[in-house]
Amino acid sequence: MEELVVLVNPEDEVLGLMEKQQAHINGLLHRAFSVFLFNNKGEMLLQKRAPGKYHSPNQWTNAVCSHPRNGETYLNGAIRRLKEELGIETELSEKFNFIYKADVGGNLWEHELDHVFTGNYNHEFQLNPDEVSEVRFISMEKLDQELKDHPENFTEWFKIILKEYKEHL
Repeated sequence: MEELVVLVNPEDEVLGLMEKQQAHINGLLHRAFSVFLFNNKGEMLLQKRAPGKYHSPNQWTNAVCSHPRNGETYLNGAIRRLKEELGIETELSEKFNFIYKADVGGNLWEHELDHVFTGNYNHEFQLNPDEVSEVRFISMEKLDQELKDHPENFTEWFKIILKEYKEHL
């Protein structure tokens, strides 16, 4: 099935739909969401993107990043992707939204109006191997050190969104 993204202007007014990869080639602004999950110790969940992903394979990123479908709310899209990628359900709350643009390599761009959600989760995962190769929880201190020592191991958008997350919260 062809995956479409919702193209928007900076005020989140819909401009149309476009095939996902084409939107990333053209660097056009589209709707997206990001989910940060934490366990009871305050550690952040990271997922390692599957090796077959068309961009940023085998890189660590936050719990879920994706796009709401046409007519789907940001929250419902986030809940859907938690189930599709990690095989889980948990309550989410929206924290903020912002626009960013990131070069993800291979002449591809993430240019997104990103709604950022957080939630807590302390149970088992049922990973979708087409999306995620592994997950782990990490303390913010260890994450900051890994990002400093090995930034190449993390997705470009995660670095941007994490910085924005820290500034908002």
